[in-house]
Amino acid sequence: MPKIQRALISVTDKSGIEQLGNALYAFNVEILSTGGTAKALSQSGITIREVSDFTGFPEMLDGRVKTLHPKVHGGILGIRSNPKHVQAMQNHGIVPIDMVVVNLYAFEKTIARSDCPLAEAIENIDIGGPTLLRAAAKNYPFVTVITEPRDYSEIIAEMEQSGGSVSEETNFRLACKVFRLTHEYDGAITRYLESVSQQCK
Repeated sequence: MPKIQRALISVTDKSGIEQLGNALYAFNVEILSTGGTAKALSQSGITIREVSDFTGFPEMLDGRVKTLHPKVHGGILGIRSNPKHVQAMQNHGIVPIDMVVVNLYAFEKTIARSDCPLAEAIENIDIGGPTLLRAAAKNYPFVTVITEPRDYSEIIAEMEQSGGSVSEETNFRLACKVFRLTHEYDGAITRYLESVSQQCK
């Protein structure tokens, strides 16, 4: 597998993120980030590039639109071994993103509060996060996707042993975790909304 050259990191759970960021920085990985994650990494002395600077498009709509951009998703979904994909990426100034580190808005934690209003629950439905995760998992032969801080140490160790890359076998295992996570996440949203619907009858 080629070396990881560019990573996108945007996490709600920031535990261990400095450790991962420092390891990636040591491998000369360009780190793209957003909001609170960018701030946490920068405060730890890790050089990052804001996603808005990377795309040339600002965050908007109270943060609802941050990573939903062709330069982000093209960089994740482009098949590196497909000449047509490579040419299209070059034509549109899209560079590969080799690692995606994302965990989702804490929807279930939010709705666990007895006083949680519907509007707040809706705002805690993550859109960009699942989209990034599913895109990265779909393109697992070329992209490493991490959803849990407990996986950071293993990935760092593998990169240290390989000189900066992650195996396709590891990527496949991580991709499977993504689809399980997004399935469960959507299930939690469905169950909540159905319960609200029942209460309104």
